[in-house]
Amino acid sequence: MSKPVIAMKHPMSTLLEEGKTYFWCSCGRSNKQPFCDGAHKETEFSPLKYGATASTRVNFCGCKQTKTPPFCDGTHSGLD
Repeated sequence: MSKPVIAMKHPMSTLLEEGKTYFWCSCGRSNKQPFCDGAHKETEFSPLKYGATASTRVNFCGCKQTKTPPFCDGTHSGLD
């Protein structure tokens, strides 16, 4: 299995709207980070569906290496 592209080495603070569904980019290739734009189509990756249960701000993973997708777990701090 290949690794995703590192889109950025920091989390993406994003305001979510309660009841709305979001698709987090897991491949790192999307031009609409942190969300999917279909750039994964030629890869083995698929976007991760996330339904917001509250209107709140979250930190989505930007490096795509998190062990707690779609959220940042600090993995980016150890990347070269």
